[in-house]
This record gives sequence, C-alpha cells and structure tokens, in this order.
Amino acid sequence: MPLSAEQAAAVATELREAQDAERGELDVLRRYWTGRQRLPAVIPADAPAEIKELARVCRINVISIVVDSLTQALFVDGFRTEVVPEPVEDGGEPEPVDVDAPHWQVWQANRMDKRQSGLHRAAVAYGTAYAVVTPGEPVPVIRPYSPRLLTAMYGEDDDWPVRALVKRPNAGDWRLVDREAVYTLRWQDSQFVPVSIAGLPPGLPGAPVVRYRDAEDLDLDDDAEPDDLRGGFVQNTTRVVAGQVAPLIPLQDQINLTSFMLKGAEWYSAFRQRWAIGWTPASPDEKMRSAASQLWTFDEDPQNMSLGEFEQTDLGGYLSARESTLKYAATLSQTPVHELIGELVNLSAEALAAAEAGRDRKVDERKTGLGESHEQLFQLVGRYIGVPVPDDAQVIWRDTSARSFAATVDGLGKLAQMLGVPAEELWPQIPGVTQQDVRRWKARAAQADPLTSLEAELARQAEGVSEAAPL
Repeated sequence: MPLSAEQAAAVATELREAQDAERGELDVLRRYWTGRQRLPAVIPADAPAEIKELARVCRINVISIVVDSLTQALFVDGFRTEVVPEPVEDGGEPEPVDVDAPHWQVWQANRMDKRQSGLHRAAVAYGTAYAVVTPGEPVPVIRPYSPRLLTAMYGEDDDWPVRALVKRPNAGDWRLVDREAVYTLRWQDSQFVPVSIAGLPPGLPGAPVVRYRDAEDLDLDDDAEPDDLRGGFVQNTTRVVAGQVAPLIPLQDQINLTSFMLKGAEWYSAFRQRWAIGWTPASPDEKMRSAASQLWTFDEDPQNMSLGEFEQTDLGGYLSARESTLKYAATLSQTPVHELIGELVNLSAEALAAAEAGRDRKVDERKTGLGESHEQLFQLVGRYIGVPVPDDAQVIWRDTSARSFAATVDGLGKLAQMLGVPAEELWPQIPGVTQQDVRRWKARAAQADPLTSLEAELARQAEGVSEAAPL
C-alpha cells in the first residue's frame, strides 16, 4: 500500500539527513576528481597572494586521468538473451536460440549509449552509482544518478533497496521511490511538501533502483575505523575507501606539494642572482642598468668592492620526485604508466598490449560486476514490458583492448576454420562492431544465401497451394 503524504514527507526527511551526512565526504571526492581540491594545509592562511596563486596552479589533476582511463574502456554495445521457440508440430523439443532482446530497444530509446558513460564514471570515481527505472510512454524511463544525488536504504535484500531519495536539481524537486509508488516532493520552508504520487506495477522486488559498484567489498558496509594521522587538520579528508578517487588522495596531495615546491624554486631561485659588496646604486635607474648590464665598471675604490653570484637551484630533484610519484600512482591504480607521464616511443602492438595488461585485467573485473548490474536493470525493464529476462542473459561489452586488429581477426578466422565455430557467432567479437552492425550483416547474409532464399520461396509456394486446396 502506498505511503500517505505525511508518511512520504517523514521518510524523505529521514533519507535527506542521511544524504546530507554523506554529501560532505562525497564533495571532497568530487573536488579531487575535478582538480578543485582545497589548498594544502601547510600553506599559512596569511601567505602572500603570489604563494597562494602558485599553489592554485600547481594542482595537477592525475585522478581524473585514472578515472577516464578506466571508464573509456567500459561501453555496453548490446544485450542478448536466449529464448525457446514454440513447440514444433512433430512434438520434438525445440532448440533455444539467441535473439536481440526487446529490452535493448528500451536502452536505445533512453539514449543509454550516451548516459552509460556518466553511470560508469560515477561508479568508478565514487565506488557506487545508481540507475532508476520508472514506467513511461512508450517505453520505461531509465535515469542514472551519482551517490551525491541519490541515497538508497537497503534491508535484508542487498540487491533491491527498500526505498530511495533522489535529488533532481534541474527539475527543482525530489523523488522518493519505494516498491509501491514514486512520490514527488518539493523542499519548502525547511520541510518536504508532497506534490504527486505515481503508482508502480505490482510485484516489484523492491524500489526500482539498481546499484552499480566499482568493486565488490564484503566489508564495505562495516569497515574498520581509519587511524587519524592528520594532526588536527581536517581539510581534504574523507572516510570513503571505495572507488578510484579515495585511495589516490594521498598521492594526489604529494604530487601537488612537489609541484608547488618546484614552482616556488622556479619563481625565487631558479635563476642566477648577482651581488655586490661595497657599492650601492645611487638611484633605482642605476640599479636597473647594473642588473641588465653585461659588464660592470667601478671608478671609485675598486679595492674595497667584492662581486659574486648565487648558484641557481637545481630543479632535477623536484622533477624526479614528481615522476616517481606518478609512477607509484600508476602502479597502485593499475593505469598504464605512459598515460600518466606521456612516455610512449615506438611501441609495437604487442608491447602496448603488455604495457596495458594490468589495466585490462582491472577492466575485465569491472565488466563482470557492472555487467551483473546491467542485467539486473534489464530484468527490471522486463517486468515493465512483460518480457521476463532469464538469469543467463548477458550484456555485450565493446572490445577496447590494445591488441592488434589484424591479430584479432586472424584468431577469429582460425576459430571458424579449425574449430568449426560458426562465423556468424564470431561477428560480435570483432573490435568496434556493434549489435546493430551484426543485425544488419545477418540480414544481408540471409538475403545473399541461395539456400535460404530457395527455402523461403518453397515455403511461400507451399502456403499458396495449401490456401488454394479447398477450392
């Protein structure tokens, strides 16, 4: 039974309190992800303006490269399921066949080819993201959300939440979702005011919200308390340990500080400075001329004067320290080193594949976990459109590995020739081929196959004879 307006407002208030408690830490992750984290606490608040400006420009955003490197390898290109045709006339058992599921049309209608990047990117960065599926015309509506905008409350069932609260900044309202209905509310005068209630189809296992996680961690919901080694400083801190951003925050701070010290050395002592003892310029103009002069001459008491210069600061140590930190970040995040430091010289396809092997393993793990969430999403869509999705259905991921295209095609050809794998079953494994491409190829192949055309013609003629027989 749906909640009353008062109950919906009370539940939404409770969930908003939880969302506000999480929002502070998620905002820290967001700032690090976008390169807008606060200045290091080692810089005094009363530091000169030029120091603060140097610290601002020294924020080198490495975390975004790690997030993008992983996200850009995660694209869903199709969804296929297995169905059993109607029983044949002779009573034989029909063979299951793979078909293009109608659920994929719902995906396409919601422009999820575009929206999936934001969904995957939020899951990778924060560790968690969500997708909400609600009824719509002509197809159900799928909308992804980051954890900064959606808070879900789970019970005993870890797959389906009991209820969830969604903040919709563009619409200017909030939505409370449970298994019974979708409640639209507005925040007015420090309280929620219900606007409308829309019922959901009966029989849903929970609120129509699917959770996406960057990686499965069985201790994530009951983690150990971290040691406080911050010495009282509370800037740029978070207890969140999931996702790709949080573990790299210390290294990002190290890179920023090293870059700050490098720029400070460049600004104050990376050039040679000359000094003179026993002579003082009579005016600022004379001082300027002496600074720009290649030859200094003195006609009074030269024996009482001393000239010299300070050595310039060696910047090599700062550059080496920053490069070492970047390599360490690449190792911890399993990101190819050349993507962080830009060193890529005449690598063959095999060498490039070896350099990206660690990232490929990481991508495969994400495809498995996120793929299960996508399949759960399609099962929810199936409940809306009345087409159940079996548990063995699977999504089709785009191949973005660095393997040679020629080597991949050669391997697929050998599978077809040496092992007898049907060629049409190998088409989806060709890099860059989408489900729409495969569908079009199969249609063209059916038209060009003489045997298939003959069978279709005979079937058409047989139908004509059977219709004319009673006459």
